Amino acid sequence: MPLKMRLARAGSKKRPYYHIVVADARSPRDGRFVETVGSWNPMLPKDAERVTLKDDRIKHWLGEGAQPTDRVLRFLDKAGIANRPVKSNLTKGLPGKKAQEREAERKQREEDAAAAAEKAAAEANAPAAAADEAPASE
Repeated sequence: MPLKMRLARAGSKKRPYYHIVVADARSPRDGRFVETVGSWNPMLPKDAERVTLKDDRIKHWLGEGAQPTDRVLRFLDKAGIANRPVKSNLTKGLPGKKAQEREAERKQREEDAAAAAEKAAAEANAPAAAADEAPASE
């Protein structure tokens, strides 16, 4: 039975309260669970005790192979029970593939337009230069 340590929502509408539970990974979010090992009240101010954990039971279930979800792992890391590796997404601020393709197409069109304008300007100046040279040679 694959066990997960995850949040189960409680509380009323617009007033969330979460139980940290050990449950079978195949059971629904608020469905059947094995044991409650803590709680999280996100409505409390940040400086208050928002998270309560049963350290000994959490360590027991981690030893049994229960995998915490990312949010629960954050709580466990802050409490010093488990270690959460630092995640860094270096490409987070970069545009997506389609946006990069559109940008490359836009730059190509600008370069083509500039080249065409340069060519037109050169052609416009070429007959004038030929006309200037013709009277001087006569």
